[in-house]
Parts: sequence; structure tokens; C-alpha cells
Amino acid sequence: MKIIVTGGGGFIASHIADAYIKLGHKVVVIDNLVGGFRRNVNRKSRFYKADIRNLEAVRRIFQREKPEIVSHHAAFASVPASVADPTLTYSTNLVGAANILLAAGESRVKKFIFATAGGIYAETRNNKATKEYFELEPLSPYVLSKILGEQMVRAYAKWYGFSYLIFRYGNIYGPRQNPHGEAGVVAIFTDLISKKKRPHIFGDGTKLRDYVYVSEIVRANALALRRGKNETLNFGFGKGVSDQKVFDTIAKYLRYRTPPVYEPVRSYEVRKLQLDASRAKKVLGWRPKVSFEEGVRKYLEFKGLL
Repeated sequence: MKIIVTGGGGFIASHIADAYIKLGHKVVVIDNLVGGFRRNVNRKSRFYKADIRNLEAVRRIFQREKPEIVSHHAAFASVPASVADPTLTYSTNLVGAANILLAAGESRVKKFIFATAGGIYAETRNNKATKEYFELEPLSPYVLSKILGEQMVRAYAKWYGFSYLIFRYGNIYGPRQNPHGEAGVVAIFTDLISKKKRPHIFGDGTKLRDYVYVSEIVRANALALRRGKNETLNFGFGKGVSDQKVFDTIAKYLRYRTPPVYEPVRSYEVRKLQLDASRAKKVLGWRPKVSFEEGVRKYLEFKGLL
């Protein structure tokens, strides 16, 4: 099959593109390389340096390549930056997504895979893992853009007759994650601790996130090529890892003994993220296998720190 992967110079999508190529598919990567890197783009893919906010450029690529599947991972993903100035978030995550969807529909793609965020849910109680039908809550412009993006995917799929899969990811971490952005706690903490600098934790360290190693998400996207139709799926362990545990785990491996700096809680962050992935197991046959401690160890080994 021919597959267009947007954001293929970035963290998650570059791994997905690699996997698709390894499976024997033809991959086309679209990335403006603002948040991604040319070195992440697989040499066996066809690469277009283009901005998804440019409709005519996107249309030309789709008309030339005529993909069967689109994996849309290109996005502006900084929550703090979206709060300070939402312009880039909305233009990339809404206008850009609409351009990709329109071009996909016009070129008659068969399936559209859309990456969104597990953090779109409202706060859950009683330590329950969140299911796909739970209430959504836009605490930031970034989260709002993802909620609206999901609605656009469903609408364009209906208008143009292609199937879709919406993937709500937990906190993904692993090789190629940029430690110098606003997202990616494992990468950020690792970079700082390896330089003997104190990481900052917002709150008292009890905020929970559902961490998933990047290879697990790659496997889900590979399964999605032949399984699943018109589904919205969570990807997580169903249990949270606290900010304090993230720090403690990395500090233990790197023998770092200085405590982190604790900052005030940020109002636009959900306090608890635990995703029930039972639907992904039923639809795709997917379940997570790499524990948080194992994933951190694998990441530190990749970085040459162990």
C-alpha cells in the first residue's frame, strides 16, 4: 500500500513511517521540519518539505501520490504555548488538519488514521481508567483543537466515504523525543538530570499520566492498516504514573540525588490521566507490554546513559 504520513520528521510519526516501510509499504512523508528533523525521515520514503496549512501544496502532493491510507500525526503540541498564543495551534491543528482531510477525500483514500491526545478527557473519579465515551473537557486551546479535530475527521469521512480510526494516546516516550520542547517529561527530565540540572515538577508530584513506550504505539499503527473501521480508541495501561515516580525512576538509574524543584500547579493541565484500552484490544488485538520502568531503561540505553 501507499501511505502518507504527516509529521514524519517528528518523534512518533517517524517511528511509524519506519515500521510501514519495514512491512513493505510505500511511504510518503510530509513535514515542514519546524518541530521535526530531516535525520528522522526514513531514506526509503518519499519526502516533501511542506506546510500542511498550505492547501494547494497539500493538494498537489495528494494528487501526485494518490495514497490509500493517511496517517495524520502532524500537529503543534505545546499546551503552554497554546495558552499563551493559540494562533499557531489552531492554524496547524485545525486548518492544517482540514487541508489534509480535504485532500484525502478528493484523492479517494480508503482509511484515515488520526492521532489525538488522551488528555482531552475531563477529570475522572475513584481512580477509574477513562473509557472512550467519558466526558471531554477542553482545558487548553491545544486540547480544544484535538476535540474539534476528531469531529472534523468524522465529518470528512462521512462526506467522502472513507473509513477512519481516531487514536487517543497516553503520554508517549522513547527514542527521538525532543527534550527541548514543552512536552515529553521523560525526555526533558532525562536531559536535565544527565546534565546535573534540577527538573521542575508542577504541583506536588502526585499528578498522574498514563505512559506508553513509543514501540507500543508503532505496533498499534501497524495493526490499524488492516483492522478497525470508524473507531475511537484509547492507548494506555489504564493506570497512572506520577510525576514524582518519573523523576525518581530516572534519578535512580542515573544515580542523581538532588530533589526536583516544585512549582505551582498549572490550571490548564488535567490532574489524572489513566486510559482504558480494552476497546483497542477488542478492535486491533492491541495491549501494552513494555512497563514504565522497562521503557525508561530502554530509553536511557538508547541515549547511551546506561
